[in-house]
Amino acid sequence: MDSEQTISVMQILGILRKRLRLIVITTLVVTLATAFVTFFVMTPKYEATTELLVNRKLSADMQGAALQQTQADVQMISTYKDIITSPTVLQKVGKMVNNYPGYPGSTAALKSAISISNQANSQVFSVTVKSADARTSAAIANTTAKVFKKQVVKMMSVHNVSIVSKATPNFSAVSPRKGLNIVAGLIVGIILGIGLAFIRELSDKTVTDETFLTEELGLTGLGLISEIDEKEIVKQQQAKRHAKRDVLITGSNGMIESREQHRRV
Repeated sequence: MDSEQTISVMQILGILRKRLRLIVITTLVVTLATAFVTFFVMTPKYEATTELLVNRKLSADMQGAALQQTQADVQMISTYKDIITSPTVLQKVGKMVNNYPGYPGSTAALKSAISISNQANSQVFSVTVKSADARTSAAIANTTAKVFKKQVVKMMSVHNVSIVSKATPNFSAVSPRKGLNIVAGLIVGIILGIGLAFIRELSDKTVTDETFLTEELGLTGLGLISEIDEKEIVKQQQAKRHAKRDVLITGSNGMIESREQHRRV
């Protein structure tokens, strides 16, 4: 079993060594294609985040239930998320920012551009917007916070909504992640090149080894015919021509003469 495993590993290494050029070319092509798409095709995306706090005030006789109320406010954040991404809020936001460069273009696209998150057991939650323009991302995030602050009063009679921090433009693109994309392209190129190498090897039916004929097919080897390079054949023919020109022949007088001398005689 060990010998079979060793032979198998050696065969694999032999295939990789034999098809190394194919692997290298495939890797370079895929990596360069990935770099081209990353730098020249994919649109950079910018993020901006605003933070909100919704804290419902309690009456004087309810102060003892402050802890329970805080926990209830934390659980209500899921409801606030649904309100922020509802058409009622997003349609108003879209009308206010649809002239900004990089605006997603529709209510559905705007919903996809907005993500809401919060830390565990925290009443503060973040509204993050991603778009093709840094200033537009900040404008959408701040506008969404303002519209939500007005709409939640009508929907849930919640009056204590605070904007903890306003969104500011961040001119460092969050996507595409250029370095990660190139590394991913390099890895994919290597894997694809190795796969193509094995496909080429398995689909190649050319007999290159005498052992395949004798061991696999059970045939008897009668001999080997060496392949002679065409250039070598041309050199041999030229050498024979020069030898014929300089060959010496024996004259009638027993003296050794060259062919030219013999003709003159």
